[in-house]
Amino acid sequence: MHRGGPPVPTPHSSPRPPRRHATPPQRRSRKQDERPRWGMRVATSLSVLVLGAGGIGHAVVTSLETGIDRVDPFKDMKNRPRAGNGMNLLLVGTDGRDKVGREEKRKYRLGGAPCHCTDTIMLVHLSADRERATIVSLPRDSYTELPEHRDPATGVEHAAHPVKLNAAYAEGGPSLTVRTVERMTGVKVDHYLEVDFTSFMKTVDTLGGVQICTARPMKDSYTGLDLAAGTHWLDGGQALRYVRSRHIDAAADLGRMQRQQKFLASLIKQATSSGVLMNPVKFRDVASTMLGSVRADRGFGTDQLLDLGQAMRGFTPASSEFASVPISDPSFPVKGIGSTVKWDPVKSERLFEALREDKPLASKRPQAPVAKPVDVAPGEIRVQVYNGTVQDGLGRKVDDALRATGFVTTRAPLNAEPRSLKHTLVEYDPRWDRSAKSLAAALPGAELRAVTGQGKTMKVTAGENFGRVERVQAEARHRGEFGTITGDQVVCP
Repeated sequence: MHRGGPPVPTPHSSPRPPRRHATPPQRRSRKQDERPRWGMRVATSLSVLVLGAGGIGHAVVTSLETGIDRVDPFKDMKNRPRAGNGMNLLLVGTDGRDKVGREEKRKYRLGGAPCHCTDTIMLVHLSADRERATIVSLPRDSYTELPEHRDPATGVEHAAHPVKLNAAYAEGGPSLTVRTVERMTGVKVDHYLEVDFTSFMKTVDTLGGVQICTARPMKDSYTGLDLAAGTHWLDGGQALRYVRSRHIDAAADLGRMQRQQKFLASLIKQATSSGVLMNPVKFRDVASTMLGSVRADRGFGTDQLLDLGQAMRGFTPASSEFASVPISDPSFPVKGIGSTVKWDPVKSERLFEALREDKPLASKRPQAPVAKPVDVAPGEIRVQVYNGTVQDGLGRKVDDALRATGFVTTRAPLNAEPRSLKHTLVEYDPRWDRSAKSLAAALPGAELRAVTGQGKTMKVTAGENFGRVERVQAEARHRGEFGTITGDQVVCP
């Protein structure tokens, strides 16, 4: 067991619902290193697999299922956690760039040698009633101790030793990865899925792209990502850059995991709203593109796809919740390994206990009106309102509306001179330009004017074109004890 991690507890003992068993064809597994690195291929596979089967017939799904490459990650495994309610899938994406062509490597900046390790690891829990999916990101640099194992290539026996979690695949493939995750979490893995990035790009393109909203410009010189603030339709290549980028800000891998979760929520919204999942021809195009490079355990077959799809036909972004393992030290030094991510032993145990007991991680919240995403939260922005027109009471109206949206107003609006302003004006000190842009997003048609030395308080002068104050909300919102957020909170409004 890894140091600082939760012990394997006595799991919830309620049995899972009985499953029908398909007999999938035996296929030769691909080499384990033929998996290029990217950040979100596994999540795309999940969305297509569990959502797509809902409106498609058995024959169609069976023909697609025959294209899945097979692996046996559960062979000879002993002393496993006991099953709880619901279903748990381990989704991994491996860093093997051998399969990527020279032009794609150059275009998407995928140079360098493959590490033959897992770049992305996610535990996905599907509730027993099939009304909720919980996706938990496991940081690839998580500190752990591999159990005793035999090298599958050389047959050499290895004693237990400390590593980063993503090294489990390099040393023992899918089987050692599953054993390590189960040992760290106490959660029994029911199914294993492994996907490469080429199908990810083609799947996104087949769906017509995915919409992403960002409140600030995003640039990453390593991946080539370059997005202005606003709404974007990303094709497969652009989506690949978006989910791989981890050099945008100081959040690094944590920020990347959150972007991956946001992308998955947006992809679910696109897949469920576009009608592709109920169109056999379109579904076949999307699924066959993706399934051509999937590896899965032998028990994940046609019946499982149909059962999951039928249960999740009403799935929406609000049905999904995303979390990251609670961390006590993001830079835990280990001799011979370097900087690792150490889990919080108490909080992480509570998180995995909730998965075993089939409980939601996100707390119930009142339904809030849709809000524009902005860079700075309204509660961090102080505003002085002026009435720039001859309309009596306009200053008070604007002050009240901004305050109701969350901005910190002075509650003492003033009259401007002269009172003949055509367009609402936001004046701000250049040092607080991010706050000014966030404020202007709440005032449709407002103009921005930098005033050096004005100070932190924003000055809003209402003009004749003032119509309303729109709701805005910062992207960096509170995500709860486990960093949990539901999909409908991160998709574009």
